[in-house]
Amino acid sequence: MIGFYNYTVILTYISLLISSLGIGLAMSGCPFEAVLCLLASGVCDMFDGKIARTRQKSTDEERRFGIQIDSLCDIVCFGVLPAAICISLTSDGGISRYIAFALGALLILCGLIRLAYFNVTEETRQSSESGRRTHYAGLPITSSAIIFPFALAMSYLVGAWVYGAFALLTAILFVAPIRVPKPHGLSLVGMGLLGFSVLALLIFARFGLS
Repeated sequence: MIGFYNYTVILTYISLLISSLGIGLAMSGCPFEAVLCLLASGVCDMFDGKIARTRQKSTDEERRFGIQIDSLCDIVCFGVLPAAICISLTSDGGISRYIAFALGALLILCGLIRLAYFNVTEETRQSSESGRRTHYAGLPITSSAIIFPFALAMSYLVGAWVYGAFALLTAILFVAPIRVPKPHGLSLVGMGLLGFSVLALLIFARFGLS
């Protein structure tokens, strides 16, 4: 079988499988369950890089394969899945079907551009310097794991149009020339707490008002 198979890519593949399930749930009219899959993929993404860095003797091909496979999975998990959730909200009459498809396509396109740009610049950076990246150019696509669960919670509280507005804004930020600090240390703990807070809000918005 072609490819590289070791423990460093297992969590990435699990994340992809979870998001594939989420896409199916979204297309079946279950946005709440789909966004839980998005959150789960976000948790996997928090740890897959750390697991990959524990392998000390990776070849150059294995390292480059890891970068590519991570980005390919990210476009599905944090681009296609949020877009599918947006389209699923048309079943409630909250977003026009045509607008939802347009927003979903824009989100995927901007996410794809952002990931391709990251891959090119990251390979260039690694060839000229050592150490970890300190800043991202543009909003990282993995931020979808927190943005869109929050957007869905707001759509339950305010209206489905809120999710569409978040999709448009997020797509723009993916390709905007902004510098975003790469989280590490305590900031990762803060992101974890934020994720739990968003999950609690989502559950309340979905079931607390019924």
